[in-house]
Amino acid sequence: MLALLAVAAYIAVLLAVGWVKSAQARGQASFALADRRMGLVVLLGTLLATWTGTGSIFGQAEKAYADGLPTLILPFGPVLGFLALIVLCTRVRRHGAFTLQDLLEARFGPAARVIGTATLLLAYLVIVSYQFRAAATVLERVLEHAGLVEGGDAGTASGVAHASTIVIVALVVAAYTALAGMLSVSLTDTLTGVLMTVGLLVALPWVWIQAGGTQAVLATLPEHARTFAPPASAFELLSLTLPTLLLVLGDANLHSRFLSARSDATARTAATLLIPAVLCIDGAIILLAVGGRALLPDLPQGGHIVLELALRSVPPVLGALLAATILAIIVSTADSYLLTSATALVRDVYQRFLRPAATEAQLLRAARLLVFVCAAVALAMSFASDRYFRVAFFAYTIYGVGITPPLLAALFWKRATPAGAVASMLTATATAIVWQTLDLSEPAARALGQPAGSVVEAVVPAALVAGVVLIGVSLLGPRSLPGAAVHE
Repeated sequence: MLALLAVAAYIAVLLAVGWVKSAQARGQASFALADRRMGLVVLLGTLLATWTGTGSIFGQAEKAYADGLPTLILPFGPVLGFLALIVLCTRVRRHGAFTLQDLLEARFGPAARVIGTATLLLAYLVIVSYQFRAAATVLERVLEHAGLVEGGDAGTASGVAHASTIVIVALVVAAYTALAGMLSVSLTDTLTGVLMTVGLLVALPWVWIQAGGTQAVLATLPEHARTFAPPASAFELLSLTLPTLLLVLGDANLHSRFLSARSDATARTAATLLIPAVLCIDGAIILLAVGGRALLPDLPQGGHIVLELALRSVPPVLGALLAATILAIIVSTADSYLLTSATALVRDVYQRFLRPAATEAQLLRAARLLVFVCAAVALAMSFASDRYFRVAFFAYTIYGVGITPPLLAALFWKRATPAGAVASMLTATATAIVWQTLDLSEPAARALGQPAGSVVEAVVPAALVAGVVLIGVSLLGPRSLPGAAVHE
């Protein structure tokens, strides 16, 4: 019952903060960017909580449970991106945009804004959808552990994550997000950052000690999973790290946090501190999953290992803290990506094309309504797959290859043209979708003579196509109009 009480307390705090802060939401700047007054502690907390979501607590855990210590390579993709963000965040802030699509239109025209918004919605609502499914999994498993519901067939789409629970999760997350937007999301994200740091770092040594120590844990792993070593194939290395790297560089969700900072110095400092914070948290999740495999070796869903440890293998107080942490990690990512999606629709569609003269009150009402619309679409998507790692990486790929190359060109390359940017966005996204639909990862690896078991994920050809098309079309076409560049 402690785990259930902890989860209930977290949800109560979430809704209470949203209700209290809702009175302060007076327009678009408040709802989307917290009036651009976010301090360092809150900014770092919301960045960490936003980045660490289901892709980490379920996706990385799933891969670590199966593959062992080599999974420690995964955090290095986003870390490289965070290094670049130390420079990028300042450049984006100086443009004075509300969204990255503002910047894309200023450099490449309205078509770039429209395609950028469509790409964002496609990727971000997929991300929100599996946050809903993951949160439902946590809630039903906690209720089952407390003896309040009967267990389902875990690991199937109709098992733990029942449709009714997913609907309830979607309604709660949408209601909370719609109350105050970034004003409340940033505060509860900070609480989530504290919870995950304490919960994971306390649980990690306890699990490894209970499993018999380092030698005992490693003994349960296959030979290839006992040491941290980079993948044998360069294509596999790119497949594992490139999606998150590209997502970080162009992630509207992260950039909206930087745009909310009170100063350039605050944004740069938060981006710098985010690097050790992510290495610590992601590393703890991976090592917790590896240690948990020694305690619970036969889970049908390896991605649930951290949740199962919280409910079955650690002391009740620690388990309650860890269960609340898992739910907080999931919800913080869901509300952030939901808020960014609604903001994009308001700013880049409603205000830009439908109601240019809308008042701040009208924009706020539209934003709150569109939060529920986006949640409904994500809810419909949530029944498509229960494979967290695969779905997460495909969503990262779609957004990363579609948005990041033209964004970097807008900031750093004067010769880039609107035609080049638009062509890059369309062809890269189409390449990723076709590659994934036709399942070309393994055949491509075999054709390239890669070792058995290697794959060439969609991100590799899609990123290559994005770069070649952007550069080629830009160089072959006329130059951009004078004054269109947003770089320094």
